[in-house]
Amino acid sequence: MGRAPNVEPDHIHEKEHVVQEGMDISGHWNRMFEQRVIWDYTPELIEKVADTPGGESLAFCYQCAQCIPVCPVNTVGDYGPRRIYRRVQTGQDLFTSADLWQCTTCMNCLRVCPKEVDMIQIMPAVREKAVLDGGVPEELQTVFQNTFDYGNPLGESPKKRAAWTRRAAKAHGVDVPLMKDKKKADILWFVECYPSYHPRGVDASVALAKVLDVLGVDYGILGAEEKCSCDSQRLAGEVGLFEEFAEYTIKLFKRYKAKKVMVTDPHALNAFRKEYPKLGGTFFETIHYTTFLRDRMDELGMTKPLGYKVTFHDPCYLGRHNGEYEAPRDMLRAIPGVELIEMGRCRENSYCCGGGGGGMWLDGFMSDHVTERLSENRVREAVETGADVLAVCCPYEVSRFEDAVKSTGNEGKLVVRDIVELVVESMGVGDE
Repeated sequence: MGRAPNVEPDHIHEKEHVVQEGMDISGHWNRMFEQRVIWDYTPELIEKVADTPGGESLAFCYQCAQCIPVCPVNTVGDYGPRRIYRRVQTGQDLFTSADLWQCTTCMNCLRVCPKEVDMIQIMPAVREKAVLDGGVPEELQTVFQNTFDYGNPLGESPKKRAAWTRRAAKAHGVDVPLMKDKKKADILWFVECYPSYHPRGVDASVALAKVLDVLGVDYGILGAEEKCSCDSQRLAGEVGLFEEFAEYTIKLFKRYKAKKVMVTDPHALNAFRKEYPKLGGTFFETIHYTTFLRDRMDELGMTKPLGYKVTFHDPCYLGRHNGEYEAPRDMLRAIPGVELIEMGRCRENSYCCGGGGGGMWLDGFMSDHVTERLSENRVREAVETGADVLAVCCPYEVSRFEDAVKSTGNEGKLVVRDIVELVVESMGVGDE
């Protein structure tokens, strides 16, 4: 039998021959352990986290382990708040541990925790100290530097941020207006980084521009003036960068008198709703594009039945973090010829794509700690539903899931599409 952790062999006592009430319990059957003394634990490392502003709730954990089955990283690895607490309790310094960077801040653990151990506060707080001390995975440091230098994590030129609009004009005859020309509009569309630069993100942006044009929405985008909302960088520990960019964006919103901001990215939604008000961004309402479009689907002239079986992935930062579960489903149900099939893990218990909390840029780092990527696990679940299409509405997910479709050998079985791409397809609108 293996020995228990933190129990030395000379602390284990067995009687070679013993019969108790007629039952032979010789050898390991009567194994007894000496009482584990308090110095077998390291409460100072728990206190180190709990004494960090934002990290207080780690000390609340009483190790019930309800978090472990719902932790997406644990599904493909060895993780979860209770495991982290136990490791810190028995000698692991979270500030220098690889465990610090694996949490995707998906919030599923907090949903079930009876003691409200809040990893969405704990992890960014500890990561902030690690960032200041220079203990950051190289992939993540590159993203921080790109964001600082170029205003986006991809390292693309800010001058090209609105380049995608030329494709909207060519494909659909849609002129996407800039706020610097309009000065004010009913809707300020905050496009974000991946929808501006990543090829598949651009596909969704072009489709959404077409939909807004058909609806006659009075809107504008920031174009080259726009910088990353930095919510994922904040959650990955770069709080200073987040605050600098937030203050810049708040000034832009004030300049253009924005009262309603529409976002493509649920991470931007989270930043604008929950973090920007702390820095003075209290004068505008933020809405996700699915919430904005859900009640106007009948105005889009969708006449082409698609004939698809579709399953939908709830983004963590749209669903659990911001409570929007119905709008994406309302959009999908309104598209002719779409049969919506739910995955087993959906809505409040939806699985995570692995992109949150900095995970979008840590696939290389994570490969040393998990048996497969979270996105691959999710794609397998989507395939099992028999769906033709995995529908998404977060710009991190299209590229993550498309890569996972390939790496799991499911090409030809499942297609990944943003919801607004399906809308435009049903409108019978072509591309270049």
